[in-house]
Amino acid sequence: MHLFYDQGLAISDETLKHLPFILNPEESFHCVKVLRMREGDTVNITNGSGLLLKGRIRHLDPKACEVDPDEVTQAKAKNFSLHLAVSPVKNMARFEWFLEKSTEIGIDQITPLICKRSEKVHVRNDRLQKILVSSMKQSLNLFLPRLNEPLNFPDLIRDAKADSKYIAWCETSNEPLLSHVCPPGKDVIVLIGPEGDFNSEEVALAIKTGFLPISLGKNRLRTETAALAACFAVNFVNKTI
Repeated sequence: MHLFYDQGLAISDETLKHLPFILNPEESFHCVKVLRMREGDTVNITNGSGLLLKGRIRHLDPKACEVDPDEVTQAKAKNFSLHLAVSPVKNMARFEWFLEKSTEIGIDQITPLICKRSEKVHVRNDRLQKILVSSMKQSLNLFLPRLNEPLNFPDLIRDAKADSKYIAWCETSNEPLLSHVCPPGKDVIVLIGPEGDFNSEEVALAIKTGFLPISLGKNRLRTETAALAACFAVNFVNKTI
């Protein structure tokens, strides 16, 4: 099964009932030149918001493939959302690995978090967005995670909105495990710090604004591993894995 991504797909589009859907140029090129698909082949197209079009290729064109729709369905959204705010690491390949794997597992929103000890403060969101799209398609996920622009720690703390707010901190050993305190069916945000961890001022500010310090286990984890562990924990609590 090949899954294509086209943001322009809409369930309200009346042309889906009468005319072929025109796949965007990037995905048309991938269909024709990379996958070497043929007219009559079955394709699946999502808009990244749960909409799925199943159809057959009517006409091959590397800039505008025509697809005859057979069925259009809307997947039901989860009853919770997971937002991870993660400090970018110096080796961006590791951060990109986290994006890929968290998309496969299930994540709704990602914010690169710039902290006092962050080794990297500039990221290329255009490249990161492509990684999210690729991982969504590979894992046959119909929901594309939202990638936010990088935010400084105080700004994110000020604007964070979620039912349950947590900050992963490894300075002490008394914090409860995330999986023990995270309730199912709630919107969750988890903050993951840089390799040097959050400083004490950042933790104090987070606690003051309603964040609960939590642990992700007894071992010290790298930033991207900690973020993935948080992703697993929240999805496990909600029985999606």
